Amino acid sequence: MNIQIDDKEFELMLEYDQILKRIRLIGIQLNVDYEGRVPVFLGVLNGGFMFMADLLKEIELASEVTFVRISSYEGASSTGNINQLLGLQMSLKDRDVIIVEDIVETGASLHYLLNLIKAQEPASVKVCSLLFKPQTLKYKFDELEYIGFEILNQFVVGYGLDYNGLGRNLRDIYRVVVKEK
Repeated sequence: MNIQIDDKEFELMLEYDQILKRIRLIGIQLNVDYEGRVPVFLGVLNGGFMFMADLLKEIELASEVTFVRISSYEGASSTGNINQLLGLQMSLKDRDVIIVEDIVETGASLHYLLNLIKAQEPASVKVCSLLFKPQTLKYKFDELEYIGFEILNQFVVGYGLDYNGLGRNLRDIYRVVVKEK
């Protein structure tokens, strides 16, 4: 079933149950990898809030949670200009940090965020992203350790991701329908 958001039509790409199954597996891996440690989960707002919430339900470790809000989007594409709207509220020095992202596309936002975090001298930094578009990546990240789904270069909404502020509340993830000309 297709849905309409603003001026674009979208079709179902990933159902909520598929998303939760993949998150459960990522959670298991994080519990193993960080056993005996107390990581800081750093959620990237606004898009990562649903992923972060479901991921934390799978974490059995003692951990802390904080958020940042950065943006590089206007409409359906990244501007490449990063705006930090809500900054880090805690020290990350000597901490194990896990950045929780909704999607890594060009990597511009992640590159910006990693530079901010590394300046605080954390013990370690890893990235956990629900979605990853390898074809659009403009930076190389050794820190990109946990990936939910690799997807093609298609615009997606739902499960925290939006189009012009709409669609974040959808449980499933939808991709834009490209009309043949």
